[in-house]
Amino acid sequence: MLQQTQVDTVIGYFERFMVQFPTLELLAQADQEKVLKAWEGLGYYSRARNLHKAAKMVMDAHEGVIPCTYEALQTLPGLGPYCAAAVTSIAFGNAVPVVDGNVIRVFSRFWGIEDDVRLPKVRNEIFDRLTPIIQDFNPSHFNQAMMELGALICKPKSPACEKCPLQSECVAYQTKRTDQLPFKSKAAPVPHHTIVVGVIWKAGQILIGKRRQDQMLGGLWEFPGGKCEPGESLDGALKREILEETGLHVTVGPPYCAVQHAYTHFKITLHAFPCTIDSGILEAKSADELRWVSWEMLKTLPFPKANLEVLKFIESLLQNAQISQFSSGLL
Repeated sequence: MLQQTQVDTVIGYFERFMVQFPTLELLAQADQEKVLKAWEGLGYYSRARNLHKAAKMVMDAHEGVIPCTYEALQTLPGLGPYCAAAVTSIAFGNAVPVVDGNVIRVFSRFWGIEDDVRLPKVRNEIFDRLTPIIQDFNPSHFNQAMMELGALICKPKSPACEKCPLQSECVAYQTKRTDQLPFKSKAAPVPHHTIVVGVIWKAGQILIGKRRQDQMLGGLWEFPGGKCEPGESLDGALKREILEETGLHVTVGPPYCAVQHAYTHFKITLHAFPCTIDSGILEAKSADELRWVSWEMLKTLPFPKANLEVLKFIESLLQNAQISQFSSGLL
């Protein structure tokens, strides 16, 4: 949960997750949909899918015993070098250095490393140089101390060098380059996509699709729709996307809302519209499954955050009896 996510955000999710899945066995036995629902809102859902897969693998292939070595941990889904190093050192006391963003910043400054920290070779160099050093310390304490040093003292901007225990030997401090190191090249511009989705009503139920496991946000449910092509109108794009995904021709009503959302590598504006069916035969052409569900059932299923915002908006309309005339007769 702490991958790409701050501790303050994680705490509540972790506590609720552990209440629901208190043992490895219960997690392995759980339906993926329940795991994703418990994760809902944290983002980076591949972490949840991989955690679920890893629990199954530990129960099946390792007789319920979590591997303890750096190498063996990396055979589990979702555990790369960073997580494997953290688990093997903190949980099992093995002397393997953790190299996360904080540690890279600390030692790029400490050793005066001038290479672009986006390059894998910088992470590898720091790992190699720390490996003999950590042998002389408690691995758990060493790694947690280095990560905390980066998080609390050696910050990206305005580092608190006067409080740093490494100050006297820090190349960046001694050469007055803490504002220049680490060097990080500019990221590519973040693209923006216009997305349209249809809330298709029929006899009080809504049509949703389950994203394929090999897709981003795989295993989550969503409203049918997709990306607007250049020159397309919003309602034209939505009609095309729904036909391509479900085989249905629809009438698009006045918009519900527009939701802004940012992912790691792109941003979206998601426009949601109520829709009714004109014709067609329902067929799951791009989703793992299409399903008609009641409004109450929607609340039990895992959705991406942008879709959740649409649900919140519609619920506010329902609660205030302000649902548009377009779909009021279908509730």
